[in-house]
Amino acid sequence: MKYGPLGRSGLIVSRICLGGNSWGAKGRRGWGKFDESEAPAYFKRALDVGITFFDTADTYNFGRSEEIMGATLMKMARREDFVLSTKVGIRMSENQNDVGTGRKHLMASIDAQLKRLQTDYIDVYQVHRLDPHTPIEETMSSLDQIVRSGKVRYIGGSTMPAYKFAQMVMVADWKGYARPIAMQNLYNLIQREEEHEMNRLCHEQGVGLIPYSPLARGFLAGNRSKEGGGSTERAKNDTVVKDGTYRDCDWEIVKRLKKIAKEKGCTPAQAALAWLLHKPYMGSPIIGATGLDQLTSAAQSTEISLTPEESKLLEAPYQFRVSPVN
Repeated sequence: MKYGPLGRSGLIVSRICLGGNSWGAKGRRGWGKFDESEAPAYFKRALDVGITFFDTADTYNFGRSEEIMGATLMKMARREDFVLSTKVGIRMSENQNDVGTGRKHLMASIDAQLKRLQTDYIDVYQVHRLDPHTPIEETMSSLDQIVRSGKVRYIGGSTMPAYKFAQMVMVADWKGYARPIAMQNLYNLIQREEEHEMNRLCHEQGVGLIPYSPLARGFLAGNRSKEGGGSTERAKNDTVVKDGTYRDCDWEIVKRLKKIAKEKGCTPAQAALAWLLHKPYMGSPIIGATGLDQLTSAAQSTEISLTPEESKLLEAPYQFRVSPVN
């Protein structure tokens, strides 16, 4: 495992982050259905292979992900030995103020999340989604207050328009508030629209990327069939993936990915992660895991290097989608 700073900050993270969207998902999907009895084995393997960065969110399975992390991971390692990130902003109940990034919701959420996580502080607290009503100044002022209280060490953002994230950075610099150090966005070999604006903004502003779905819901593992389905439970039952989701250029990328992986003696998933890790703005891709060996494999990907020619070969077939106006 390799380690490095997250953005232009003093926070050191493992170059692979383990995501918690599957923790507490029993009965909600056919894979990744981990509860308190199954999670410890995954946390132990992650720690054993050097993963010290863990991500979750309040909305992941309506708080169950945070609860499981608090009941397991917090008892398996010293708190100062790993980095914990979580997110806030998506609706948690029908209560009118149990959503968004207003002061009332942020102040209530941080205390509830600390209780679920059974910890005194969160290392990286991210705006999961901005709401359309709260002024950026109120959100940034509230986040700064939470940082100054000692409940949070650093802040970041997740999927949003680049101009909105630029406003967050601008207000932080203008007012002397805590500055975002991380952006958690959707970015992988077949979903590269963030290269237009967000990734460039983050690179210029010293913000590290911690992209989710770095393997495109498992597609870049190379185990899907063009005729439909695949060899894994997720490939067979992923209802988010509809007919026509994957384009001809996406299948061509997987074909080239398999070829390069074979030449390097690694898996397509490892090669896809290695492609992300060579990006200058990359902090730590967030992976999910439905098998312990996937954690070992992901950690090994930090030791794989792609040549500029190999990266260009993987990128060449890509066709950028037309992004909607935000």
